[in-house]
Amino acid sequence: MQSDRPIFVIGCPRSGTTMLQLMLHAHPRIAIPPETRFMVAAYQRRRRFGDLADPARRREFAEWLVGRRQNRFQDLGLDAAEVTEQIVTGPPTLGSALGIVLRAYAARFGKPRWGDKRPSYFKSVDVLLRLFPDAQFVHLIRDGRDCVASLKEMPWYNKEIYHAISVWAEAIDFARRRAAKLPAGSYHEMRYENLTAHPEAELARLCAFLGEEYDPAMCEPSRVAGVAVPEHKTWHSNTHGEVTTARSGSWKSRLEPWEASLCETVLADRLQAYGYELGGTPKAERSHILAYEHTAAKRKLSRTKRATLDRLIRLREPNPLAARLTAEELKLAGIPVRRDESVLAGTR
Repeated sequence: MQSDRPIFVIGCPRSGTTMLQLMLHAHPRIAIPPETRFMVAAYQRRRRFGDLADPARRREFAEWLVGRRQNRFQDLGLDAAEVTEQIVTGPPTLGSALGIVLRAYAARFGKPRWGDKRPSYFKSVDVLLRLFPDAQFVHLIRDGRDCVASLKEMPWYNKEIYHAISVWAEAIDFARRRAAKLPAGSYHEMRYENLTAHPEAELARLCAFLGEEYDPAMCEPSRVAGVAVPEHKTWHSNTHGEVTTARSGSWKSRLEPWEASLCETVLADRLQAYGYELGGTPKAERSHILAYEHTAAKRKLSRTKRATLDRLIRLREPNPLAARLTAEELKLAGIPVRRDESVLAGTR
């Protein structure tokens, strides 16, 4: 029986996750949609939606999901009415309702396996495991200096460099401290530089982790960019070209000298832990180091507050969250599944 576990692509923004999304989407059995915005938003509002055992509540939730512009449902190319009815008649859990949308996107391409990509999911892996307890996570790691340089140039990024550096540090800290505690077989790490230099070998290893056969089409992600990357995301224009190593190390010409110094000063141990050589920049000025530490401390406090609030909300959740769509999810829910039964059809 082939795997039907959900797949989530995570990593620091501008680490190549869109390229990896397309590589996975090029696989004949896997569909990964354009970046959505409804997964964590729905989880944070779960008490507001009430008990999803009530079909009327599921309809209210479905209408919120397909109708709220910020959720980016419109980028998926799905029929809102059809998806709404699938949610209403589907299993009575939040994870199931969310998974039905991703499953519908995969069905649009005739594929049985689905997932999602959003870089910031590395901060919400515990949430995703509550929603999809059999999920598999693929973490793409790129040189932090290149990520910071790329973030600076994005039209949607309006933060200071201290924020950009702290985001990369958080992604690496997740990989170094929390990933090892995830369930066996649920976490796979890749380096952007290795993926662009040796795509066939790296993707073959990825497929082995996912339980899939490697397909050469994965090495040509540009072939599916036209359908899997919305046109308005002009900052992803590179995905329409060949896989290249040209951007690796480009931070040397894209960062100001003081920015490069700050990156290497505060990220040195993390960079070296992942095999990135330091450029020999002078130590950053104390004022810049303090500004970074202030930003990092504020972000840590914000994470702590969110985690505390989430623990309180968990005490008053109206019903179970875990999806009941895949073979393993149904097994964990205590629902027997025949080996010849199609999970894709499962609206339980």
